[in-house]
Amino acid sequence: MPGGLLRTPEKFQPFLTSVIRRNPGEDEFHQAVREVLGSIHPVLVKHPEYAEAKIIKRICEPERQIIFRVPWEDDRGEVHVNRGFRVEFNSALGPYKGGLRFHPSVYLGIVKFLGFEQVFKNALTGLPIGGGKGGSDFDPKGRSDREVMRFCQSFMTELYRHIGEYTDVPAGDVGVGGREIGYLFGQYKRITNRYESGVLTGKGLAYGGAQVRREATGYGCVFFADEMLRAAGNGLDGKRVVVSGSGNVAIYAIEKIQQLGGIAVACSDSSGYVVDEKGIDIDVLKQLKETQRGRIRDYTEARRHATFVPHRRVWEVPCEVAIPCATQNEISGEDAATLVANGVIAVVEGANMPTTPEGIRIFTEAGVRFAPGKAANAGGVAASALEMQQNATRDSWTFTYSEQRLQQIMQDIHTRCFETAEEYGMPGNYVAGANIDGFRRVAEAMLAQGLI
Repeated sequence: MPGGLLRTPEKFQPFLTSVIRRNPGEDEFHQAVREVLGSIHPVLVKHPEYAEAKIIKRICEPERQIIFRVPWEDDRGEVHVNRGFRVEFNSALGPYKGGLRFHPSVYLGIVKFLGFEQVFKNALTGLPIGGGKGGSDFDPKGRSDREVMRFCQSFMTELYRHIGEYTDVPAGDVGVGGREIGYLFGQYKRITNRYESGVLTGKGLAYGGAQVRREATGYGCVFFADEMLRAAGNGLDGKRVVVSGSGNVAIYAIEKIQQLGGIAVACSDSSGYVVDEKGIDIDVLKQLKETQRGRIRDYTEARRHATFVPHRRVWEVPCEVAIPCATQNEISGEDAATLVANGVIAVVEGANMPTTPEGIRIFTEAGVRFAPGKAANAGGVAASALEMQQNATRDSWTFTYSEQRLQQIMQDIHTRCFETAEEYGMPGNYVAGANIDGFRRVAEAMLAQGLI
């Protein structure tokens, strides 16, 4: 029977209480720590040296937290002031690596939760990268290109002091795509007088970017889903799939689902969701979201047979596989119960921590296979690390070769999660498998390097 989130062992409760006290009001970070603590007790029993060296306490405390002011001017000449963040969480395995998120919801607790998850996610790839995350409460939606450029330039004017290809390598995330990365890289180059390609990933192909980087998180999530379903006896072929969101991750998850024979019938944005029983038309979706930057309701103008449902949850659409690709805590306990009642057999997280603890519990008790984001959505950072490799060697790989590398990495992550769960007596528990394998990789590096 597949496993899911475990209860935090009693021995960890004082430590969890301390984390909450030391990081007040950061609910998402508390949730992420609680989820990991609920899985790693078996590895501490097997490796008491981790407890003796206080690895848990050290791994839950960021190495560095940077908060800064970002003043910028809009097209009317009005001055705005936003707040910027970079949390450099853990560098035991390599330079800090993780995205930048520009969204009004961003505050220190969000950035710390994302950075904490990134530590384990990056460890699971097997690549030499540490974990970090950053961003701002700036909202690029509705802003002109010049306004976005001025904001990015102001943001980088402070951030440049803290990053570098051997120190910290940011990438994109929600609200930060190729446009934003370009503006950020240009300002970094201007300030430093260095063409340091490896300082940012997610760059355009014209100036050091890598093939498959844009597609990587969505593709990687679907590669993991296919492996997980194959481990249970079959793959994605012929499966009815619902995907939340309609941004970069969702778009390329839908594209890969279709390439593997699945049928993605629904996707969403903040205004509601659309259902296309013939399968989401990926070309229409790309035109709508990547070129026109429109709303999902406009999808029905090109696909008249499709249905738009405003202000409702996409999880009410029946499916066999659910792939949440929007944001944290988007699948509630109620949503999970609805999915189970409608016959879902697998949930694969394309976003970071999109399922609430109650949702995970419901999936677990129903025997639904559940893949946590720190494993299933590692494709983006894996491709970023491959971009760093190409930058370091002044090389450029083909799309086909890059996709093969990505697929192999995701298959390896699945194998490690699957085998680790079995090794610790929790077969099918991808949450435990991901947490334990990621934790022990970082723990071994921290032990080897002393008190870092």
